[in-house]
Amino acid sequence: MARINAVLKRNTAKKESDTVRTLKFEGLEIDMASRNVFVDGKKAELTPKEYELLFYMVKNEGIALSREKLLSDVWGYDFYGDDRTVDTHVKMLRGNLKEYRKFIVTLRGMGYKFEV
Repeated sequence: MARINAVLKRNTAKKESDTVRTLKFEGLEIDMASRNVFVDGKKAELTPKEYELLFYMVKNEGIALSREKLLSDVWGYDFYGDDRTVDTHVKMLRGNLKEYRKFIVTLRGMGYKFEV
C-alpha cells in the first residue's frame, strides 16, 4: 500500500485541498473524479470497462498481472467468459491511448504490466 501511495504522489497533480484527483504519465492524464482519460489534452472515449482496466493497471504499476487476476479483480468473480476477453479489451484500450500504449507491456504467456 505504501508503494502505491508513493507512486500516486509522484505522478499526480494535486488540488488545493491536497487530495489526489489526477494521475499524469507524460501526455496521458487520468482524472479519477470524472473518470475521464486525456491523451495529449484530448479526451479519449473509453468504455467503462476499459477505464476500470486502465485504472487497475495504473494502481498496480510495475506489477505483473495475469489475465486471471485481471478477470477476477476487474470483471469480478461472476464472470464466466474466456480469459482472452482481457486481450481484446487491452487491444481496444491501447488503440485509445495512441502513442501511450507503450505503457501497457505484454508479458508473453502471462498477462500485462503497466510500466512508465
